[in-house]
Amino acid sequence: MFDADLIDRQSHLERVQLAALLGLMLVGGMFVYSATMVSESAGLGPWYSQSWFRQIIWYALGTGVAVGLCCVDYHTLARWAMVVYWGSVLMLAAVLFLGTVRFGARRWFDLGFFSLQPSEFAKLAFILAQAHFLSRPIEELRVLATFWKAIGMMLLPFVLILKEPDLGSALVLVPTGLAMLFVAGTPRRYLVRLLSGVGVLGALFLVDVLFAPPNWQIKLEDYQRRRLLVYFGKEYTPPPGASKAERERLRKMQFDDSHNVRQALISVGSGGLTGKGWRQGTQNSLGYLPRPVAHNDFIFSVIAEESGFAGSVIVLTLYGVVLFTGMKIAGQARDRLGKLVAVGVVTLIFSHVFINIGMNIRIMPVTGVPLPLLSYGGSSVLGSLIAMGLLQNVYIYRKAY
Repeated sequence: MFDADLIDRQSHLERVQLAALLGLMLVGGMFVYSATMVSESAGLGPWYSQSWFRQIIWYALGTGVAVGLCCVDYHTLARWAMVVYWGSVLMLAAVLFLGTVRFGARRWFDLGFFSLQPSEFAKLAFILAQAHFLSRPIEELRVLATFWKAIGMMLLPFVLILKEPDLGSALVLVPTGLAMLFVAGTPRRYLVRLLSGVGVLGALFLVDVLFAPPNWQIKLEDYQRRRLLVYFGKEYTPPPGASKAERERLRKMQFDDSHNVRQALISVGSGGLTGKGWRQGTQNSLGYLPRPVAHNDFIFSVIAEESGFAGSVIVLTLYGVVLFTGMKIAGQARDRLGKLVAVGVVTLIFSHVFINIGMNIRIMPVTGVPLPLLSYGGSSVLGSLIAMGLLQNVYIYRKAY
């Protein structure tokens, strides 16, 4: 009787985190509605085809999958980690040939009723596989070959996602993988040398992009190079002997390329303390904040304009609760596998939040990384809720072995 009661108490969900997640989904549904239903024509279609309704459907489906995950001990899930990892790698490879092209990128499988973005699920497959790989005796982690195998597991999906191209989704794998390596007990000298090398290469890359002549530059997608130039405030350099018309064209292109970030920053600043009111944001309703991106990449700007500094603080507080309870779950895990899964999920969510909000307030370049549970998108919402399901799973089964 005592043992049964003890197991029951230990299996309770992390309710504070669940309350924060519910709050984020409520905010997400409200402001996706506000961002998309800004004109009379937007409401002409049937309600069940509207973005806000589909967002609610993704919330429901994602919650169902997360609940299903919580019914299976994460140790059992980890046995399938490498199968899931290699399956995600195959999907990332397949989308490069069979995927749908949008905005110059091939990132999605068009399933008719749903556009599947494999990279969102590949991040979770990587976390589970990396946690399984690193949950080995500490003596094996000191072997250099083990370290490089772990790096290889990170680089494979990184390169495939980069080829789509999707720089933002590829980059979030790096802090996630490095945090898991650190927590697993990898010798610090390996990580210091790796970070030093990456830092040097990153600095050389930026020097090349910003200052090198065109024939010396590393090959990048044109839009990626322009985003970096806009972020660092560098003017587009015309070719030698360019005509006045060509110079004027480049100036106009730079103005247009910086439009989204400029308008997002205006939206955030114009909200003031308490905002203009739900559905009263002029930046979005008048089209200054481009409508195709207002409900996904720049949803935080819509929230900040309509709910002001107070609403922004509420959103950040909800994310803070999710992240801190995630850290608590990692601290309470009784084995390295659970700890690593929790650390991987927390780092992934933090990276998404930091990059997305950072690009809304111009401290990060625009990369197209969604804001978890707030940005519109089926794959993003499903991936975020599955990640939360993994966190809750670690909490539920933290002592059940």
